Amino acid sequence: MGKIKENNLKMVDRDKIYSSSDAVKLMVSCDSVKFDQSVDIAINLGVDPRHADQAIRGTVVLPSGTGKENSILVVAQGELVDQALEAGADYAGSDEYFDKIKGGWTSVDVIIATPDMMPSLGKFGKILGPKKLMPNPKSGTVTKDVAKAVKELKGGKIEFRVDKTGIVHAGIGKMSFGQDKIMDNLNAFMGAILKAKPASLKGIYVKKITISSSMGPGIKVDKNSFAKN
Repeated sequence: MGKIKENNLKMVDRDKIYSSSDAVKLMVSCDSVKFDQSVDIAINLGVDPRHADQAIRGTVVLPSGTGKENSILVVAQGELVDQALEAGADYAGSDEYFDKIKGGWTSVDVIIATPDMMPSLGKFGKILGPKKLMPNPKSGTVTKDVAKAVKELKGGKIEFRVDKTGIVHAGIGKMSFGQDKIMDNLNAFMGAILKAKPASLKGIYVKKITISSSMGPGIKVDKNSFAKN
């Protein structure tokens, strides 16, 4: 493992800023490990997340998917339960899952809920909040159209948000995707970030972009590969 890491570090000029295509090409050409590594991105933004209008948050559908199979619980009643299951939800229902969550069950990646279920689900904030499982309208996980929400999440929809230091971290695929599919996801993700630029922001919005594989070195990406900032 140490030898692979050492070789990969030698391939990357840590002081150079690469075009997006060159950065992705370099990343996928690095020596690989025995598992399918995630492709990660970190974007330093010139925002102050303490201001509500600069607390960047949104969703984007990655055209090549995430490479991860999300397990989804839909909290709903009646025919919406059947619609959710038909759309690919792993679990769907109401009272029986409230009982399970109350007992500490959180073995899903995403929870979708209909608006009428939120008052009951909100009682479990102390359990779901720390796990980042509480549904939220801004992420599209509080909706009456549960079938659409399930299909989008199964098809590569992810949520992003800036942290308190002004950085957005996200996984945008797997190394096994290859250069073209990773590029498609990178362009889609950066498009969503640029679209989320606050109108009130003065100064530089995107400061630095870095991509890497799970075990690989960070590679700096030229922000002008996507748009002028």
